[in-house]
Amino acid sequence: MERMVGIKDVAKHAGVSVGTVSNVINRPDTVSEETRDRVRAVIDRLGYVRSESARQLRAGRSRIMALLVLDMGNPFFVDVARGAERAAREAGYRVMVCNSGQSPAEEAEYLALCAEQRVRGVLLTPADATGRNIDAFRRHGIPFVLVDRVAEGATECSVSVDDVMGGALAVRHLVDAGHRSIAYVSGPPGLNQVKDRRVGALQALAEAGLDASVMRELPTERLDVAAGRDAGARILGLTERPTAVFCANDLLALGVLQAMYAAGVRVPEDVAIVGYDDIEFAAAAVVPLTSVRQPAVTMGAMAAELLLEETRTGSDTAGAADDAHEHRRVVLVPELVVRRSSLAPR
Repeated sequence: MERMVGIKDVAKHAGVSVGTVSNVINRPDTVSEETRDRVRAVIDRLGYVRSESARQLRAGRSRIMALLVLDMGNPFFVDVARGAERAAREAGYRVMVCNSGQSPAEEAEYLALCAEQRVRGVLLTPADATGRNIDAFRRHGIPFVLVDRVAEGATECSVSVDDVMGGALAVRHLVDAGHRSIAYVSGPPGLNQVKDRRVGALQALAEAGLDASVMRELPTERLDVAAGRDAGARILGLTERPTAVFCANDLLALGVLQAMYAAGVRVPEDVAIVGYDDIEFAAAAVVPLTSVRQPAVTMGAMAAELLLEETRTGSDTAGAADDAHEHRRVVLVPELVVRRSSLAPR
């Protein structure tokens, strides 16, 4: 195996000191144009690549932030990543995306990796409802921002959407359309987002003077299309089939839609369906899906900006925490996007 080209090799071939090569890479304005051109030509010829790990050791923290999400198979988190990456890139940073797969154990392993790699900070959508993983991560002193989750204390920033409002928007829409028998396909019950959307749904029922029994909850182990199809099969097997289904995210809703379509159940004439997130596929479904829109790209960008602010973006003391930083909880407003899947009145 060939030895990796180092900065000393570049200095030797260019006939300059290691310090001069370092200046060409990091502070080119301090080096004459002739020397810069000569050193860069050698860098290109030898294929030298700067060691980021060595730079991290000197600086104490990298120019990479981690984004740890629940499920990169969900287009919602792809949009979150897009927003975070855009904000980070504009500030001269990069984003490393990690997928916990909704597993607290996987989340713990990735957080340990982030600590080992001395990342700039972490944008985190927690999979562990107990908070133990976050508590363990705090001891490393690496800043983090919660994404799609409200910070309960004043020790970190968060960017989320008002999921109570979102759940209320969805069910109020169904109630206004005349539905009095609603199923809530909720996903894993330990997730705060799932619980908050249920709270909002119940609030909408109470506002309409309806009993909570009007809504039946169907938990699922995951928030994906397969779990939605399974929930759809369970709905089809009920003795008293609901006339409307509210799903905790669009992937579940698309799965329910597939199950209804395969069974010959008409949407929305027989069963209305409302999802959550308003992913790109919602509008492109065989029956365009009504959904509660979350500003995912904005969420990711704002979270990255808060993290960069906390770590003094652009400061000469890279990686040092800003004593003047105040942790903030940003809560964005959801929006109901009505499409054909819920338009048939009762």
